[in-house]
Amino acid sequence: MTWSAKQYTMFEQQRTRPVRDLVAAIPTVEVRTAVDLGCGPGNSTEVLAARFPQAHITGIDSSDDMLIDARKRLPALNFELADIGAWQPSQSFDVILANASLQWLPDHATLYPHLIQQLTPGGTLAVQTPDNLDEPAHRLAREVAADGPWAAKIGGFKHNERHAPGYYYELLSKHCSTVDVWRTTYQHPLADHGAVVEWFKGTGLRPFLAPLTDEERVAFLQEYQARITQGYPALADGTVLLPFPRLFIIATR
Repeated sequence: MTWSAKQYTMFEQQRTRPVRDLVAAIPTVEVRTAVDLGCGPGNSTEVLAARFPQAHITGIDSSDDMLIDARKRLPALNFELADIGAWQPSQSFDVILANASLQWLPDHATLYPHLIQQLTPGGTLAVQTPDNLDEPAHRLAREVAADGPWAAKIGGFKHNERHAPGYYYELLSKHCSTVDVWRTTYQHPLADHGAVVEWFKGTGLRPFLAPLTDEERVAFLQEYQARITQGYPALADGTVLLPFPRLFIIATR
């Protein structure tokens, strides 16, 4: 399954709130050049452009579908198709933003210092990554994958390892003048349990669903929603509150 801008933006307001908090924490200095790594449909790039309206901003994503939406949203900005893992820019940047993108890449011990090296002196790396692999939504996906008839295809799948705040602080402190790391758990009110499933169809469930046939996907999602209903009790009015922990990093070179 390829990335779907339509699926992702079903919950754009909730998905954009963390990047607003992240961008607001970037130091107030002159920013002439900035890049949004994993810009998606451009919602994060829009926040970055609003904070630094005089900067030359580039958005980068590996999904054509996402970039189509980003270019429609922000026609005055530059968007490029590229793989973050192989990104070797020809210039340095005053700000590198990576909102909910670096968790898809391995070897953070190499990746994060590499990104710092692409900053100008005094430049800032601003990162937000979901920190929710132990939450019911992910735990139940792993259980459904291992328990079903599709186990041979997806039963052993694991997301890339995500590290504790101290890991990133120690790693980046070797290369930066200041490092600020914090964790926030957002409480997103969703209409019902089906909305929880739709949320994760756009992100965390993609690696589980991609190898399955259409029939298997339907069965997987039915079983997943049944377990989600048990894992996230609805409130009295039917609303489901989705706790979503996220890790934030502001590192200045």
